[in-house]
Amino acid sequence: MIQTVTIGGIAAGGDGVGRLSDGMAVFVPRTAPGDEAEIEVTERKGRFARARLVRLAGSGPDRVDPPCPHYEGDRCGGCRLQHMSVSAQREVKGRLVGDALRRIGKREVSDPSVVPSSEQWRYRSKITLAVADGRIGLHREDSPGSVFELDDCLLVRERVMRLWGKMREQRRFLPVKLESLVLREDRDGRLHAMVAGGDESWDAGELAVRLGDEEISFWWRPEKGAARVVAGPTTGFPAVAFEQVNAELAQEVRLEAVRGVGDVAGKVVWDLYGGVGDTAELLRARGAEVWSIDSDRTAVEWGRARGSSEVKRLVGRVEESLGRMPIPAAIVVNPPRAGVDSGVARFVENWAGVARAGVQRLAYVSCDPATLARDLGRMPSLHIRSVTAFDLFPHTAHVETLALLEAR
Repeated sequence: MIQTVTIGGIAAGGDGVGRLSDGMAVFVPRTAPGDEAEIEVTERKGRFARARLVRLAGSGPDRVDPPCPHYEGDRCGGCRLQHMSVSAQREVKGRLVGDALRRIGKREVSDPSVVPSSEQWRYRSKITLAVADGRIGLHREDSPGSVFELDDCLLVRERVMRLWGKMREQRRFLPVKLESLVLREDRDGRLHAMVAGGDESWDAGELAVRLGDEEISFWWRPEKGAARVVAGPTTGFPAVAFEQVNAELAQEVRLEAVRGVGDVAGKVVWDLYGGVGDTAELLRARGAEVWSIDSDRTAVEWGRARGSSEVKRLVGRVEESLGRMPIPAAIVVNPPRAGVDSGVARFVENWAGVARAGVQRLAYVSCDPATLARDLGRMPSLHIRSVTAFDLFPHTAHVETLALLEAR
């Protein structure tokens, strides 16, 4: 049955939210606040429903025409907010962060301001391509199990997309049982193609020759095995290590986090989930005694080879390694989307609750407002000084957040 609803807001994940005639909340992808949407309910649960957009009876003030042909033509599931103006997207993201902190974290905060990205398009240094039914591309929004053939992604740097164009023409030289393909440009400007799948030895030499670029590093991760370089340069940034796809704005987040912990000269500072050590280097430059830890050995070793020898770098799971480091005066955490382990949150809460001279500060960098809010709810002894959101991923529903907290 088709019915019309008014979209009142955007939920976490990017779906528009309206009310059915019986008052039940309904989530509708690809809608914007103020839209009059004709919808068909596809699923009902206990307290909410999901629906598909059949037709727009009227458009809200923030709706725009999406420029990417894949958005409408292939129902691409990547850019959940491309149909909204950039300013409206930022307003939504600030509201999502504030709502999560109030509702989940029980913190009395206002919606944060949102720092814009200098680039709205072509900001991504990496793309992950899926494989299904002989097609290589991206998943559809309304059918996550299916894949459409990708021509171009307007979020990805042109140099990376040119590499995809060349590889697409030579796809017969990829493994027969290809599972995924990751293309990225690293911080040194090197290109990497990371191929996953296949249980037989894959020779990337023919593909490398046909692409005609000796500077591309070809990585292969067989069905059972670790990723390794099989053609091209073997030195340089480890392409399997985590690095934010919007490097310029990510560096601004790190700088703000380091400034936020204050004067750290001569003090012990922890850099938890430190990756290759970018934040650790910034802290060391301010005179701190830095202890950085991450579970990715490749990332830590690269940071050790390229960075300051004065930074103490540990490999291991954060929750299992806290006892290996001296008690800090300040902590910077930048965990994955799942947030910090409950044991880490408990340790930080106990650390904040112990009376010490001076101010203890925590800078928490998060890529998920819900897990940030959950974790801050576990640390009531730390009081929020400020919250800032960063539009690290324009046109998507994702947002980066920096929370600065302290305990006296």
